[in-house]
Amino acid sequence: MATAKTSNPADLKAIFGLEPEAAITYLKSKGYAITWNWQEMRDQAHDQSFTVAKAMRLDLLSDIRGAVETALQEGQTLKQFIKELQPTLESQGWWGQQVIVDSQGVGELVQLGSPRRLKTIYQTNLQSAYMAGRKASMEETGDTHPYWRYVAILDGKTRPSHRALSGTVYRHDDPVWSAIYPPNGFNCRCRVTALSESAVKRRGLTIVSSQGQVSNETVETGVDKRTGEVRTAQVTLVHTTDTAGKPITFRTDPGFNHAPGTGLADMLKRKQASAA
Repeated sequence: MATAKTSNPADLKAIFGLEPEAAITYLKSKGYAITWNWQEMRDQAHDQSFTVAKAMRLDLLSDIRGAVETALQEGQTLKQFIKELQPTLESQGWWGQQVIVDSQGVGELVQLGSPRRLKTIYQTNLQSAYMAGRKASMEETGDTHPYWRYVAILDGKTRPSHRALSGTVYRHDDPVWSAIYPPNGFNCRCRVTALSESAVKRRGLTIVSSQGQVSNETVETGVDKRTGEVRTAQVTLVHTTDTAGKPITFRTDPGFNHAPGTGLADMLKRKQASAA
C-alpha cells in the first residue's frame, strides 16, 4: 500500500478490468452516518453507511457522496474532483480550520475540508467501491478461478509488509480475505486477481493457507479530546516473510479490518433479476 501516486478512475478501471456499474451500485446502496471522529465507524460498518468525520449535516454528506458518485461515473481525476467539490464545500462553510461545536455543546478547533482531505475521501471511497465490485465478480467465478492472489503496487513508497504479502496466493474461501481484502487502509492501492488452477500451475505459484499465520491485536487509535477516552480497534496480523526470508508482519489499518462489498454479489443478482 502506498500513498505517493493517486489512481484516478481510468487507472482503476484499467487495473481491475471492470465497468463502474457494480462500484456505483455499492456506493449508492449505502445510507448515511454522522460521525465526529473517524474511529466511530469501523470495519464492516463502512459497507452500510457513507460518512466523513465532522461533516455533521446530511445535506453536506449528500454533496460529498454525490461528488464521489460523479467521479466514478464520469471518470474524473483527483484534480477534477477537487475543482468541482471545493466551491460547494466552501459555500457550505465546511473548509479550512474552524471551531465547531459537537452535539454536546463542546467547541473544538478542527480541520474541515482541504485538498489533502479530499484526496483521502476520493481515493479511499473509489478504491473501496471498485474493489467491492471486483470482489463480487470474482465470487461468481469461484468454481473456475478458485485462487486469489494479493497484488501490491511496488514502488518506492510501498509498505514493507504489503510488499512482502504481494504475490501470495490463498484460496478464495480462505478466511484471511475477510480482513485483508483491499483496501485495508487509507489510500490503499493494493488489489486482488483471480486465478484458475491451470494458471497457478503454469506460473509455478504456491498456494498457501492462512492457518497458523493469523492473529488479532487491539491497538489504540487516539484519545477523544472531549471525554479523555482512549479509543481502540482490532486489527488483523498476517505473519509472513520477505523475499530474503526475514519474518515480517502484515497488519490491517484500524477501521479497515473487513472486506468491502460483503453481500454485493447477491445484491447485484437481485438487481439483474428485477430488471429482466
